[in-house]
Amino acid sequence: MADNNVTDYPRALHPLHAILLAFPLPLFLGALLSDLAYSSTYEVQWTNFASWLIAGAMLTGALVTLWALIECLISGRQRTGKHFAYLVVLLVMMAVGFINALVHAKDGWAAMPAGLWLSVVVTLLALIASWIGYAGLRAREVAHAT
Repeated sequence: MADNNVTDYPRALHPLHAILLAFPLPLFLGALLSDLAYSSTYEVQWTNFASWLIAGAMLTGALVTLWALIECLISGRQRTGKHFAYLVVLLVMMAVGFINALVHAKDGWAAMPAGLWLSVVVTLLALIASWIGYAGLRAREVAHAT
């Protein structure tokens, strides 16, 4: 008699995907800290730092989102709701990050306080995406014993 055991196991990210996922959170967090520094000192250079950090986060975030989209498309039956949640959070992070980049392209005075609040939101989204990604996306394995 065949014993069919279905086992859920956490599947780690591909190492390159994990390396790319390591960048958006600290870069968006750096932009948030730069915005906080600008709101305290009104030195315009802090908004320039934030703009560059957001640009770097958007570049690496786009690569992570592309990787997650391709993996979601090719994973077939192993795809779970967590795959979709991860992809949706990444897409929302990229959309809010893009709006944040546009806001930071304005003059320093014009970028605040909207830039600060957008930085808070996009940093939280990057944290959630990292949490889902590093927690391991689950796949199902069927063990057949004879």
